[in-house]
Amino acid sequence: MPRGESLYAIPGTYSWTCPDGVTSVSVVCVGGGGGSGGGGASNDCFGGGAGGALAYKNDFSVTAGNSYTVVVGDGGFPGFNSTSGETGDQSYFNSTSTVAANGGGGGKSRTYSNGAGGTGGTVAAGTGGSGGNGGAIGGSLFSGGGGGAGGYSGAGGRGGAGQYGSGLAGSGGAGGGGGGTGSESADNYSSAGGGGVGVYGLGSNGSGGSASNGGGGGSGGQDGYDGGNPVNSSLRRGGAGGLFGAGGGASLKSGTSSNQAVGTKGASGAVRIIWPGDTRTFPSTDVGTP
Repeated sequence: MPRGESLYAIPGTYSWTCPDGVTSVSVVCVGGGGGSGGGGASNDCFGGGAGGALAYKNDFSVTAGNSYTVVVGDGGFPGFNSTSGETGDQSYFNSTSTVAANGGGGGKSRTYSNGAGGTGGTVAAGTGGSGGNGGAIGGSLFSGGGGGAGGYSGAGGRGGAGQYGSGLAGSGGAGGGGGGTGSESADNYSSAGGGGVGVYGLGSNGSGGSASNGGGGGSGGQDGYDGGNPVNSSLRRGGAGGLFGAGGGASLKSGTSSNQAVGTKGASGAVRIIWPGDTRTFPSTDVGTP
């Protein structure tokens, strides 16, 4: 059987046509990360977006020339004007019952469930790990970090909660959670994004970020971005989550009506197909490029 791969890393719906000579594939899917809460009333604060799950399935039978549906989930959009962030979209191959990874939940504003972080995405079909929860707020002036993306055999790290709250490390190759708000200075009212996860097999765990520092990427995924950086003189955002599947870090609106903040969109998911599926299987190391 020939050896090859197809990688889908931009959100959308695709049709994958099975190449000649291919009778089985192995597939990994990562759901989109949740968007954080953001914007709103003076001194309002928000929970971080959660990480999307990772799911895989090995040795799935396919037929040469047939077309199979591939869906790559987008990250959830952030909250604005005291609203909660959106849940990230599901990613799947063939059908939602073949191999599918749910997206992470959106972070909530303080006026909804006391500023709770989003709930990590779960494995809908296949084997893998759930995303890490977003960090909750920790008082009147602190927001939560983004959750890490799920791993091949463990959950993503939870985002840091509140003032100087450190994110937790991922497990089973998952991404680490982003750190909570670092200080009350005008330029540091934002938390960090969670760490993403890679799609080339099991690697090291992503470390948790501390005090507005982004979470580390697991299994070769992208690190989350630091929080606390002003976008312009009146608008501030939390740190973005790393690819693939990490949750966005939350922002905080300061005490002046002109100094607004918005939440951060979750990172998008991905789908990777490799063949032959009976010898190239996740989460082993024989999943590199052909």
